[in-house]
Parts: sequence; structure tokens; C-alpha cells
Amino acid sequence: MIETKQLELADARAVVEAAQKEAAANGWKISVSVVDAGGHPILYERMDGASPATARIAYEKARTAAMFRGPTGPMEDRIAERLAMLALPGATPVKGGVPLVAGGQVVGAVGISGVLPQQDHQVAEAGAATVR
Repeated sequence: MIETKQLELADARAVVEAAQKEAAANGWKISVSVVDAGGHPILYERMDGASPATARIAYEKARTAAMFRGPTGPMEDRIAERLAMLALPGATPVKGGVPLVAGGQVVGAVGISGVLPQQDHQVAEAGAATVR
């Protein structure tokens, strides 16, 4: 038997709060999505002033990070050398998705959208740090 950890709603709330705190400290308006290990939504919030388009993008980044068990940034970086990355089913290879890891297990992921790709990643890392 494999013992698995599970992300709880309180954990997701902590991730969202930390991400929003990082974004607000920099004057950024973002959407944040937290998903479970299977890529299913747990919690989503869009800060006042964030574009409506960021809602779906944040979710897709989180889902990709959860399903592929890694950050989306390196996927984006590999596109230039391997265009086939764009054909991966269900992948959104754009910076801003970071897996949530507890006890060495991916228990979910956070996705951020609203600013530049590296800034999205920075905010996602701030959120993910609450679970590590």
C-alpha cells in the first residue's frame, strides 16, 4: 500500500493568501488557482483589477504543474528546442505553474496569471512555499 498525503482546503487558502501577498507587495493584479494532485480545482481567486482572461490561464498552469509533476517554466523553456512540447495533451507550458510538494509527494499545484511570466512564477513560488 502507498500512503498518500492530501491537500486540504486550509492548505489551499494559505497558498492563495501567500501568493496574493507577494503580488500585492509588488503592485501586481493576479489570478491564483490551487488544484489537487490530479489537477482538479480546490480554490481560485482573482484579485480586483486582474484581467478576466487570467482565470482560465491560472487554472491551466496549475493543472499542468500537477499532472506533469513539475513546474511549467522548464516546459516553456524547452519549446524553442522541441516544438513537439506544444502537442502534449492537456499541457499549458507557460511559466507560472508550480507543484505543491509535501513529504516528497506532489499533493497539488498552484497557478498564477496576470503579470510577466517570470513574475507569475515568482508569485507561484511564494504560494508554494507555504506547503513545503
